[in-house]
Amino acid sequence: MPVTDIPPPDDAPHILVVDDDRRLRALLSSFLRKHGYRVTVAASAAEARAYLASLAFEMIVLDVMMPGESGLDLAASLRQTSTIPILMLTARSEAVDRVRGLEAGVDDYLGKPYEPKELLLRIASILRRTRAPPAPLDDVCLKFGPFLFFIERGELRSGDEIIRLTEREREILRLLGSSSGASVSREALSAPGASAQERTIDVQINRLRRKIERDPTNPLYLQTVRGTGYKLVVDP
Repeated sequence: MPVTDIPPPDDAPHILVVDDDRRLRALLSSFLRKHGYRVTVAASAAEARAYLASLAFEMIVLDVMMPGESGLDLAASLRQTSTIPILMLTARSEAVDRVRGLEAGVDDYLGKPYEPKELLLRIASILRRTRAPPAPLDDVCLKFGPFLFFIERGELRSGDEIIRLTEREREILRLLGSSSGASVSREALSAPGASAQERTIDVQINRLRRKIERDPTNPLYLQTVRGTGYKLVVDP
């Protein structure tokens, strides 16, 4: 998207930037506004909660290390009641830190320092998925136990209830659901840039199991294929 000094339109995606560093908040806010986004900034988790209670946002760009309630704690708390996409920005970008972010429920994770273009691409990718148009009438539906998963729109239902999924969980279910019951390798399921040997894919699989399995330690639907990867067992 070209840089412009024209204020973003009223219907532009609204992003909440949460970072305790005033300079970084200002730089990021200015950068995103120049690329067509509406932006509100918060210096703490408490301030972010106040904005979330009164304004509508398409996504949150969240720093990890803040005084008081950390970004990880805020993300985990929000995930109890909200499906808003969360992109976490942090200087802590080791594998263990990505795992902690995924466990907290974030949708994507970008380490500092980062390339501004990569940040824009990740934000656009998240918004494109979460603001997708209605699924076509021929959307493929998979059934496993009490669950229905619509592949095109990435919607998981149990009866009339919509089960909240992160974007990575949707992608994993799509990959597994499109394999016709065959196993999918850990490499194929891992997020771009992540090693299949990292625990991140295990964390994501375990989180999915907690949402769809009666006993996640003895899964009926999302099964481990030892030495290969995972498979989704759907009804015939």
